[in-house]
Amino acid sequence: MHHPSFHAVATPDKPAYIIAETGETLTFAELDRRANQGAQLFASLGLQPGDHVAFLLENGLPFVEICWAAQRAGLIYTAISRYLKPGEIAYIVADCAAKAFVTSPVGGGQTRGFAGRSGGPILFMTETPAPGFRSWDMEVSAQPTTPLANQFAGRDMLYSSGTTGRPKGVETALTPVPFGVLNPLLKLLCVDMCGVNADSVYLSPAPLYHAAPLRFTMTAAAVGATVVVMKGFEAENYLRMIEKHRATHSQLVPTMFVRLLKLPPEARSKFDLSSLRGAIHAAAPCPPDVKQQMIDWWGPILIEYYAGTEGNGVTIVNSTEWLAHRGSVGRAYVGQIRIVDEKSGAVQPPRVNGVVYFAGGPAFVYRNDPAKTRAAYINEGWSTLGDIGYLDEDGYLHLTDRKAHMIISGGVNIYPQETEDVLIGHPDVLDVAVFGVPNEDLGEEVKAIVQLRDHSRASKALEDELIAYCRERISDLKCPRSVDFERVLPRTPTGKLMKRELRDRYWPAKA
Repeated sequence: MHHPSFHAVATPDKPAYIIAETGETLTFAELDRRANQGAQLFASLGLQPGDHVAFLLENGLPFVEICWAAQRAGLIYTAISRYLKPGEIAYIVADCAAKAFVTSPVGGGQTRGFAGRSGGPILFMTETPAPGFRSWDMEVSAQPTTPLANQFAGRDMLYSSGTTGRPKGVETALTPVPFGVLNPLLKLLCVDMCGVNADSVYLSPAPLYHAAPLRFTMTAAAVGATVVVMKGFEAENYLRMIEKHRATHSQLVPTMFVRLLKLPPEARSKFDLSSLRGAIHAAAPCPPDVKQQMIDWWGPILIEYYAGTEGNGVTIVNSTEWLAHRGSVGRAYVGQIRIVDEKSGAVQPPRVNGVVYFAGGPAFVYRNDPAKTRAAYINEGWSTLGDIGYLDEDGYLHLTDRKAHMIISGGVNIYPQETEDVLIGHPDVLDVAVFGVPNEDLGEEVKAIVQLRDHSRASKALEDELIAYCRERISDLKCPRSVDFERVLPRTPTGKLMKRELRDRYWPAKA
């Protein structure tokens, strides 16, 4: 059976989760008790299966305890990035209609404004709670360790930024699922393709609020693997953790590959990585040369997949296939790929670019955004993430462009509109365009092109002022690293910004 509660009986003293930097350990028996207590607390607050909870926590044992507590109580849980600003966090908590919200002292500074609001969620804080927050640790510890009488498996609802810049929750139907039945998509990726099982040690170096790290770590624990969670990624320490814990599997993003490859040769060679059997990567396009170097270093153990939080389709490619189809993200394993001409709607032949659609995959909606949902669908339920690509003659997908003008920086999706909306509020700014430009380490970084009310004001001092202005209002990840000034931004007669004309100046010509 596949659930920590079963492993708590079969292997109670086996570590379920270990925090890499501190050695803190949660056995399967302890995880089962803490998850039951958390589920009992949620139920005592009146939460019913299908209700929503949200939390903003750094990587640590409380994060996974609360995930499994919500899962045991049949709740829909939303993990929030601790790098967001208070307004962004408040929007997500309100949009998902969370009835309970949990944070830590680290996240307290971004969420203290929640305290005292009427009609909001019940507020909890781990460790020593700030005024207005109840103590999660004390109230959980007071609950019984027995399972709820009527257990119902919950699931996550994570947020994917929309073209308006506002994050959008991706909803799928919550149906009764018996404990021990794995999500079919995660079983395919984590178990069938990557080989994670009860003998595995899964090393997770990424923030758990992201979809892949959260779902992979929970699936690995569900099959009985030991999951080692890093508080943060640092290249040499990551290699050290592989050796120390004899990690067999891990999930990364291409930026991590770049930083690993930039380590001095002596640092790359001093750790024993022979235990590693599978390195899964996704979230952003991986430069072919980078991937080739990783395969040369680690061997043919890289497994890449292409998918979105929406879960409407999945492609997978292993190292052997990739070497034969260099640059591909694989063939469809969930849904069938359709490459569609954006203007005519015709399905394209091999080697011809178009919008990538999945047919026959699971349906989804964007919470509280029917217009965005409608825009994602055509032809009898075919749905798209908005990417551009083509199929080769063997059915392997090659991506050639991004969703609209989305920026992918270090594996994080950034939508320019929100940044543009902030910058246009500055009194000196008349017009603005934001897009991604090349960054050797992150893949892309955020660039802003600004048209001033008075072009004579253009200066390094004003550039710094605009960046600071942006950072005061939204997450630093979304803010430009640099600002260039133009006398006039190119727009069509109908007022449409010709962003491609600006963006192409900063990107090398492609064959």
